[in-house]
Amino acid sequence: MSKQTVNPTVEALVARSNRLGADPRNTNYAGGNTSAKGIEKDPVTGQDVELLWVKGSGGDLGTLTAKGLAVLRLDRLRALTEVYPGVEREDEMVAAFDYCLHGKGGAAPSIDTAMHGLVDAAHVDHLHPDAGIAIATAVDGPELTQKIFGGKVVWVPWRRPGFQLGLDIAEIKAAHPDAIGTVLGGHGITAWGETAEESEANSLWIIETAAAYIAEHGAPEPFGPALDGFGALPEDERRAKAAALAPHLRAVASHDRPQVGHFTDADVVLDFLASAEHARLAELGTSCPDHFLRTKVKPLVVDLPATATVEEIVERLPELHEAYRADYTSYYERGAAEARARGEEPPAMRGADPAIVLVPGVGMFSYGADKQTARVAGEFYVNAINVMRGAEALSTYAPIDESEKFRIEYWALEEAKLQRKPKPKPLATRIAFVTGAASGIGKAIATRLAAEGACVVVADLDLAKAQAAAAELGSTDVAIGLAANVADEAAVQAALAEAVLAFGGVDIVVNNAGLSLSKSLFDTTEADWDLQHDVMAKGSFLVAKNAARILVDQKLGGDIVYISSKNSVFAGPNNIAYSATKADQAHQVRLLAAELGEHGIKVNGINPDGVVRGSGIFASGWGANRAKTYGIEEQDLGKFYAQRTLLKREVLPEHVANAVYALCTSDFSRTTGLHVPVDAGVAQAFLR
Repeated sequence: MSKQTVNPTVEALVARSNRLGADPRNTNYAGGNTSAKGIEKDPVTGQDVELLWVKGSGGDLGTLTAKGLAVLRLDRLRALTEVYPGVEREDEMVAAFDYCLHGKGGAAPSIDTAMHGLVDAAHVDHLHPDAGIAIATAVDGPELTQKIFGGKVVWVPWRRPGFQLGLDIAEIKAAHPDAIGTVLGGHGITAWGETAEESEANSLWIIETAAAYIAEHGAPEPFGPALDGFGALPEDERRAKAAALAPHLRAVASHDRPQVGHFTDADVVLDFLASAEHARLAELGTSCPDHFLRTKVKPLVVDLPATATVEEIVERLPELHEAYRADYTSYYERGAAEARARGEEPPAMRGADPAIVLVPGVGMFSYGADKQTARVAGEFYVNAINVMRGAEALSTYAPIDESEKFRIEYWALEEAKLQRKPKPKPLATRIAFVTGAASGIGKAIATRLAAEGACVVVADLDLAKAQAAAAELGSTDVAIGLAANVADEAAVQAALAEAVLAFGGVDIVVNNAGLSLSKSLFDTTEADWDLQHDVMAKGSFLVAKNAARILVDQKLGGDIVYISSKNSVFAGPNNIAYSATKADQAHQVRLLAAELGEHGIKVNGINPDGVVRGSGIFASGWGANRAKTYGIEEQDLGKFYAQRTLLKREVLPEHVANAVYALCTSDFSRTTGLHVPVDAGVAQAFLR
């Protein structure tokens, strides 16, 4: 492909893909694939060569670019039919795709490449629309396909994605010249056309026709009648209950390995859980491979009504979790035994904890290795609910059987894809709550923790600044900004509740919020004293107390870090209120380290000094007052502080952030109750 120009076939393919992928009614995130066949000059021979451009493995249609396409020589791809060893060895064909690639770069070909290359159409779309999968998972799917679409759409019995499925669909198209697409049993739809516009129009016609038929002919209560006591709680009540349950549920989802969480109380979820058939349908599990690969084959369902208290649910959870783990382990062992009987050795079990937890009246909690994965898992289960609704409205929901689910979940090709994923960053799966994080030291801490893989809650008195600082770190899958007046316990509790609803819990708590007034003893008023103690001493206590409850309930340990000060141990002039409250914070570190150690929670402190540049405290008048105290110009304060240190180096917010990060890594897994000086060396502040 020329570096200067983009082939118009590619431009049209990307545009079509983006349009289809932008509407969740058409396909889910990273689900489905599209392709186009066209001509381009071979850079070696200068001759025209026929190519296939197809969405690469793991890409997302809604955000696809030309770089996300795999580009293959069509003659070589079609020649693979001559060496195809049969369905028992079809997985070998994926490696063969690499020998069909054209040019340099491009994405890795996906398992569906054969479908796109072998079907005799210039443009092919394979999608996972809820309405289409509803037909695909109905017990009488073949009959419904004929009734709804006539001869324009052909039923394809379930077959695992791969080379044989591509051959099957190619044969069906050849045998049905008037057909515009297929319904793939248990899976989704495929459509085609001779132009990009025709393929897209055919895809949309299938989806819209299926949705319209379900709406017109579907039963009014596909999930059965309402269950007494299982209806949705009022919004404020259910969100408060969700926040109270979140740490306990994260403990359940993180038994094998820590997970990040996501919560939704969307109407579709609440309506499903309020209906009589929700337990039966949830037990049947999902069907579309894209669904259960992210949600596991079935969710954990809390079998208590919405009227159950938090305490009652928490008491019931261990039994439900034990039963879920036993059930999943049995599923794995059955599937592994079948695989070995076929002469295959399956990958090791990846964990027996649920990825989806459903709580009647409250909503759905979904989990994954990062926030995006957790959120997308929840979105996929919403897709699964919609599929069940459509199938039950017309017929009976009948997903693919357990053995086929296992073959895909523990497919060697899926395992290879997982092994290719980048190594997680050091703080992956950890959720940080940083106070006073909209500027200065707090912002530097939030930035460093996010860069190391943590999800970050930027908590600050100023909501607008908190949200702006969070936006600089990335999307809401990376960071969110919340208002938090740390001197008000209700405000602290509200902020932490929002944090656990956003990310599932909290693992790292940084007490950084602070302010200072540089005054002599006689000039310090009672209001000055109370303000500084309310924000730093009382505020740190309130944040630590309420966050520690979450940390304990999660059973994952955690870190609480106090940003104290060199002044907590050094006596300087005109500094009574600030230094006294910093000493209070310093002793809180020791006290909490002693009390929380049994829960695996480490509590440590940082003692910075002379952090002038980028510091909110210095910018708010503290710098001017300290400069006056020392008889220097304010702009020279950083240099002044550096010269009085042993290392003669200025301390910046990033240096404090580095220390916080280090304390939260496994390198300091055996360290608690420590105060780390970040002051470039102030001998008077040495701890004794």
